[in-house]
Amino acid sequence: MEEKEVFLEKYVILSWLIALSLAITIFYVSSLTFGLGGAGGILSYLYHFFIFFWLSFFLSIAFTRARKISLIIPAIFISLFYAVSDEFHQLFIPGRAGSFGDFLIDSLGIFLAAFLYLWTVKIRKK
Repeated sequence: MEEKEVFLEKYVILSWLIALSLAITIFYVSSLTFGLGGAGGILSYLYHFFIFFWLSFFLSIAFTRARKISLIIPAIFISLFYAVSDEFHQLFIPGRAGSFGDFLIDSLGIFLAAFLYLWTVKIRKK
């Protein structure tokens, strides 16, 4: 059975543009300063999880296009590297601090997105 490409696999430039937009958004938000209370709490955790989920998801599409699944590895590594660099970047922003906990939440989103994308590709190939 022939696999049908989804829209973002067919027009892969859109996946690249969305991933780039997400990376710029992450850098911008990481550059913001916060007061003494910071920007913690559940919203911060949700932001970390979902922004890196979507970054990983769109990079997975852009790299693999559901054809060469092994190319999901560079998508995951780039996402993880960006998460590490995001936390490092925050060390230099007043009122911010890099956090290993945030990196773990980022990583959870990254791996879940890659897994879900691979799972959808497998389902479509059946």
